[in-house]
Order: sequence, then C-alpha cells, then structure tokens
Amino acid sequence: ALFVDPLFGQSGRRPAPARNGMVVSSHYLASEVGNKVLQQGGNAVDAAIATAFALAVTLPSAGNVGGGGFLVYHGADGEVTSFNFREKAPLAATTTMFLGPDGEIQNNSTHDGALSVGVPGTVAGLALAHERLGTMPWADLVEPAVKLAADGFPSTWDMQGFLRFLARNPRTYPSTSRAFLKQPGNQMYEPGEIWKQPDLANTLRRIQESGRDGFYKGETADLIAAFMKREGGLITKEDLVKFEAIEQPLIHGTYRGYDIYSMAPPSSGGIALVTMLNILEGYDLQEIGHNSALYAHLLTEAMRRAY
Repeated sequence: ALFVDPLFGQSGRRPAPARNGMVVSSHYLASEVGNKVLQQGGNAVDAAIATAFALAVTLPSAGNVGGGGFLVYHGADGEVTSFNFREKAPLAATTTMFLGPDGEIQNNSTHDGALSVGVPGTVAGLALAHERLGTMPWADLVEPAVKLAADGFPSTWDMQGFLRFLARNPRTYPSTSRAFLKQPGNQMYEPGEIWKQPDLANTLRRIQESGRDGFYKGETADLIAAFMKREGGLITKEDLVKFEAIEQPLIHGTYRGYDIYSMAPPSSGGIALVTMLNILEGYDLQEIGHNSALYAHLLTEAMRRAY
C-alpha cells in the first residue's frame, strides 16, 4: 500500500501494511518501480536495483549513477553479505589537493566543484549485486528508469525549494540548471508539470544495453572525463575503467540473543550500531520505560560513546 499525493510526493510517517513484500524509498514512483519488480517475480536485489535507478531519475539526491554507496543483503535462506561501492579518490588525488598556499581549504573545494567528486561506484555496485544475486534480466530492471527519464513525470511541491534556488542562481551549477529548469530561460517547473531528462535517459540506455561498461567505458566515460578536464576535476577514463566494487563480509554482533548484521568499514554505521546495542544490553530498558528521561539519557550516552 502506498499513501501518496502525486503533487506533494510522499507524506511520510504513516504506516503502510503489506503481506508479501515491501519497497521503501524516498520517492513514490521509485517505490512503485521496485514493487512491480517483486510482483513480476523478482527478488529483493532485483527490486533494489530497479528502485535505485528509478531514484536516479526521480530524486537524484537519494538515488544516483554519479555517486556510490553500500548494499546489505539478508536472504530467506539466511545468507548475509554486502557490496561496497563507495566512491574512490581519483589516481591523481593528493593530500594537499584542496589546500591553498596558506594551508587552508580553498573555495569550499572539498564540497563544491569538480575537484570534490569521487570516482562513481553505484553502477558497478549494482551490476556486481545483480551478477551475484539477481534473477531478472538487467535490461528489464533499468527500463523503468529509462522510461521515467525519457517520458518524464510530474514535478512536485517538494521540488520547489531546490528549483527556486537554481532559478535564482543558474550560474552556480549551470549543468544542473540546464537539466532541472525549463530551457531556454531557466524557468521553474510548476507542480504537476511534466519534467523530462533526455540526457539522463541516454546515459541510462547505455547502462541498460552494456551494463557497467555502458558507464565506465565508451561515450559516458568520454563525457565524464571531458567534463572533469574542462572543470578542473581529476577523474580520467583510467579512473573509471579501473573502478571495482567489492563484495565483503558484514559486521556481526548480538543483542539479547538476536544476531545483528550491518555494514563493515568503510561505513561507520555497523560498528557504531553494534557498539550502541552492546552498551544498552547492560540495562533493563523495559523496566526503565520507553522514552522516559532515563531511557533517553542512556540512549544518548550510548550513541555519544559509539560515535
């Protein structure tokens, strides 16, 4: 069940029941894509791949082909594993690349501009997860994202703040402005207006047709390398072709007789989570009372120490 207003996006914080499976994401259209994959007989990895590519279209800050991440898997048979596809530093990166002559970070270069970008890992990670655990054809899983980018979908009220920023500052992120605003003129899409992304659709088609090579080689790699060179970034075609996602073991801990599995380094989350639970295991939380002052205090101090 999905509780959605198409113009507002997701309302959130309302429980949604399901009997045979559920897909949760930060955009209702991406969740619908993943849910349809399950209905078609795909497994959780298939649904995750389709949802991730759909999010790259509907909510790029939550789903991406230009970033990276982690995937944690727990199978019905008890198998547990994870995939690490965090972005990596370009081969030309140095320890002083963001610093000026005074030794201070220049122009917020660790966050803004092409120099701050790591070698993207998402496509490689999803491709590796599909190779290991996927069941449906890769092209079928990418197709919904291609369709969303090419045919478009209704802009929402939730997008208005970001669009307003771009419209007022079109030169800050010119490539983003060209993709997110009406051209020519940098005008905002109003809620309900159909927003199309033809360039992204072309990128996704190359991924659909050629898998990871459709991103790390060929036309897409050429475009990324040319952009980086033009804008002062460091990523080259060599960086892209050498990127490798890896499958790795999970962090494993216990809490009151339950097994806890979570992401291992370079993620800090798994270690922090198990540490917090190990601390809290020493207290009778049921007697203390959920959300009581002492309960909140113990939770806060356990988190403080773990982090």
